[in-house]
Amino acid sequence: MTETPVVLLSELPTGDGRVLGVAMLNSERSLNSLSLDMIALLAPALQAWAADPRVVAVLLHGAGEKALCAGGDIRRIYTGVKENGYDDPYALEFFTQEYRLNYAIHRFPKPLIVWGGGIVMGGGIGLMAGASHRVATENSRLAMPEIGIGLYPDVGGSYFLSRLPGRLGLFLGLSGCQLNGADALYTGFANHVAAASRRQDVIAALAALPWSADAGEHAAQVTALLAAETAPALPQGALEQHHDAIETRCGGDDLTTVYAALTAPAEDPWLNKAGQTLAKGSPSSAALIWRQWQDGARQSLAEVFRQELIVSVQCARHPDFHEGVRALLIDKDNSPRWQPATLAGVSPAWVAEHYQAPWSGAHPLADLG
Repeated sequence: MTETPVVLLSELPTGDGRVLGVAMLNSERSLNSLSLDMIALLAPALQAWAADPRVVAVLLHGAGEKALCAGGDIRRIYTGVKENGYDDPYALEFFTQEYRLNYAIHRFPKPLIVWGGGIVMGGGIGLMAGASHRVATENSRLAMPEIGIGLYPDVGGSYFLSRLPGRLGLFLGLSGCQLNGADALYTGFANHVAAASRRQDVIAALAALPWSADAGEHAAQVTALLAAETAPALPQGALEQHHDAIETRCGGDDLTTVYAALTAPAEDPWLNKAGQTLAKGSPSSAALIWRQWQDGARQSLAEVFRQELIVSVQCARHPDFHEGVRALLIDKDNSPRWQPATLAGVSPAWVAEHYQAPWSGAHPLADLG
């Protein structure tokens, strides 16, 4: 029996003999979590569509109604290290190929529409953040909750979080808070909104567009089509409502001050939940997030992915990532035992270890940019 591919690729004909490329992540059981097998199908398809003059635009979505993509294949990284030790090569291979895909999305030369319905977390954010047209729905739930598994918001998070206004990106990284469709628009994670039930209609409408002979006009055509969608009623967003409190609590000049302010009790339940997530998260991750937010603002996109590859592979070689995955996904006791256990125990030397390339020779992403 032939297995169904984990990415389904199709080309829908337009009225003038050209095509719309459509890619669907096809692993509903895992909430379309990104795997190397998915990347191996999606990356070359995007490359081919970028070069094919018949292709006017591309749309990426996830199978089912629950998720675009709920993250990366972190369980496989965990099992590889458990079986083979810290030298297991899977983490390096996975993050290298994932970041190449993310970079290609940011640099895609044609309209790329990502339908961000349902859960969009971690690796899902990486697929959506660089697209030209990012669609949220009334069911969207976006987050970068990596602090809870001993990681940090990667997939280009160093770049786009550091470029959000004020301290918002720092707050999102440290709190791992969940965003709805209104929040996604407020942060720019989405730049369009449509009803979840309209996905197939939008795909059909894109194929039916009278595409201009001038490819330079295609992005504006997609924008106009999406702007004409009747916006669904979105749940109220929390980020804009809490803007001043976020800026105040994250306004310190050092991580210790910001950490104390964010974890201090608040009368507001939403702020309390954000602080509790930080307090329960990995202290090492908090230190990495503080540094990435500072570094990312000074780096190009290619430099960000090169640095993130080092840090991510090093996280897979340090204890907190494995402890976080164990507590959340394996044993599911939700009681991680972090090493170091407190922020005070995270030394500059410990953080610096995460920025040392764990390979010899050329950087695997040296050719980006």
